[in-house]
Amino acid sequence: MDETLLDIAEVARRSGLTPSALRFYEKKGLIAPAGRNGLRRTYYPDVLERLALITCARGAGFSIAEIGRFLVARPSDADLRVRMAAKARDLDEQIGQLKRLRDSLRHAAVCDHELIVDCPGFKQAVGNVRTSP
Repeated sequence: MDETLLDIAEVARRSGLTPSALRFYEKKGLIAPAGRNGLRRTYYPDVLERLALITCARGAGFSIAEIGRFLVARPSDADLRVRMAAKARDLDEQIGQLKRLRDSLRHAAVCDHELIVDCPGFKQAVGNVRTSP
């Protein structure tokens, strides 16, 4: 096998993904194998960067279809740019909510109020955590 290629097991190990996830991403056109070494798929090392992007985008709530469109986006794709900007605004909102939730949990972790839920500081912090519609 070419020393620069990684087999599917190595890509799975390095990316933290299962081989089945890699095959799924391949089926959806998000990644492509370099070839095969016997029956095992092989990949160029730069697939790890793409997988890191895919994993990050999945964690942020992007669908496989959205990721696929993003991976082939060109500067002239105005519609996609509008959707990406809207998604960025959504992420800003989620980040704000998560920060407020984090602050609430930090307060609860050190609060010595008899019932944490009755603590004015906790109530204030929780009150700042908006719920999704």
